[in-house]
Amino acid sequence: MGQGLFVTFEGIDGSGKSTQAGLLVEHLKSAGLDVLRTREPGGSPGAEEIRSLVLEGEPDRWSAETEILLFTAARRDHLEKTINPALAAGKVVICDRFADSTRVYQGITRGDLRPMVDQLHTLMIGREPDLTFIIDMDPGTGLNRALSRQTSEERFEGFGEEMQRKMRTGFLELANEFSDRCVVVDGNRDIQSVADEVAALALARLA
Repeated sequence: MGQGLFVTFEGIDGSGKSTQAGLLVEHLKSAGLDVLRTREPGGSPGAEEIRSLVLEGEPDRWSAETEILLFTAARRDHLEKTINPALAAGKVVICDRFADSTRVYQGITRGDLRPMVDQLHTLMIGREPDLTFIIDMDPGTGLNRALSRQTSEERFEGFGEEMQRKMRTGFLELANEFSDRCVVVDGNRDIQSVADEVAALALARLA
């Protein structure tokens, strides 16, 4: 399965995880490491096509069950075309979201579908990150940040603050469930303070 390191960033919408993923990439590259940055849904041509299907449109466009299938299909293509080849080449892969997002968004907050998510993950994905940063953020603050971006990819933000609160709880529960790889980082601070903590933790894991 390769000798690289697979690092993911998770958190509610507007938590700052994408910003932190980018800053970690820059930090590791400056340290001389071979780093690949990618994202989900997306990260490969086929998965990027699915991204527009699941992130755009009205909140009730898809059922949670259909979303699970779409996200799993995108993740499988992403794994085959991008993640596994990079890890096999010894690269550090930094991914903005991975399976934990599906566990929370579809598995917990939109119905009791976690068993279905886990079954599909076992059958079609079969890989967990080596290290996961969960950027913890106040749900109201995160939602306001996310909506201020004013992009077309705001379908999940359209579910409102209550869903953001459920997602925050879900991510914190996952941190306990997968405590061997998950680290919760307080995102309610200035960007550089968060980035410094993330970089230190990542370099310690690499060492």
